[in-house]
Amino acid sequence: MVESTLQTSLVGSYAQPNWLIDKQRLGQRLPPRVVLDELWKVNSDALEEAQNDATILALDDQHRAGVDIVTDGEMRRESYSNRFANALDGIDIDNPGEAIDRTGKAVPVPRVVGEVSRRQPVEVPYIKFLKAHTNKPIKITLPGPFTMSQQAQNDYYADQAGLAMAYAEAVNAEMTALFAAGVDIVQLDEPYVQARPEAAEDYALEAIDKALAGASGSTVLHVCFGYGKHVADKPSGYAFLDALDACRADEISIECAQPRLKMDLVLGLPSKRIHVGVIDLRDTEVESADTVARRIEAALEFLPPTRLVVAPDCGMKYLTRDVAFAKLCNMVTGRDLVLGQVQ
Repeated sequence: MVESTLQTSLVGSYAQPNWLIDKQRLGQRLPPRVVLDELWKVNSDALEEAQNDATILALDDQHRAGVDIVTDGEMRRESYSNRFANALDGIDIDNPGEAIDRTGKAVPVPRVVGEVSRRQPVEVPYIKFLKAHTNKPIKITLPGPFTMSQQAQNDYYADQAGLAMAYAEAVNAEMTALFAAGVDIVQLDEPYVQARPEAAEDYALEAIDKALAGASGSTVLHVCFGYGKHVADKPSGYAFLDALDACRADEISIECAQPRLKMDLVLGLPSKRIHVGVIDLRDTEVESADTVARRIEAALEFLPPTRLVVAPDCGMKYLTRDVAFAKLCNMVTGRDLVLGQVQ
């Protein structure tokens, strides 16, 4: 087996332990855009230690399942975006704004009242800890600049494009520091290019490329239709995908399993390595390894194995740990079944 052939990877998050965060309250609402300290079950003076322990559990599950590229499971986050977005200068933490979510609901969001900038590292301080507990390639996710610009109330910049470019500079600074700390892969999460395709056409690629400029390691861009926990009915195709072939990201991560997408859509990304979602995260039933293998084989009709990474549809944070682990195990076993045919 060639090392780069049909690698497996998490998208980002993994199931957070029930003793760490109030998963019932977390699951009853859309992913938070503002800081929600009250979701954590552990007192603030012990929270970092608890998040460290949860990170070790997430790594152990990935190791035991046989996943090739690991993440920290996003154990320190309430959502994929709010931790980074609220750690920046220019945000009024005490007086949140409001914006319309992709579901059409008004939700609290960061309110931008000054120049957005990265005052200090956000994820970088924990990379040494992460590297001490795994020998596998590490991927760290960051919210993309376009998506953050759609998840904020802009009370400072002339337009959302200007806000997106400011976010891009902050993301770029964090990405650069992550690679310097020894991270192998940095992924930008940009679900809002799908949710707001008209705005994406105007300035998403410019913001993404600004965020990824000068990358010294591999970069991935993740797009999806929203967490399966919150979005039951998903489109039959992407509103903004082919244009991403022109962006700086080396690889594109796409959700495919829950919406049952036709895999010829990857033909629109001829220059990219593709992370194909083969694990449905709304369905709490664990798909068999044979089902996973069939989904991989469908993608291989249009991609060579060296351009395909096997992954879940999106983050696994809303699943219970036992279900998440079983799905990971069958994802790897399904990949192994296919490898027996393609080697």
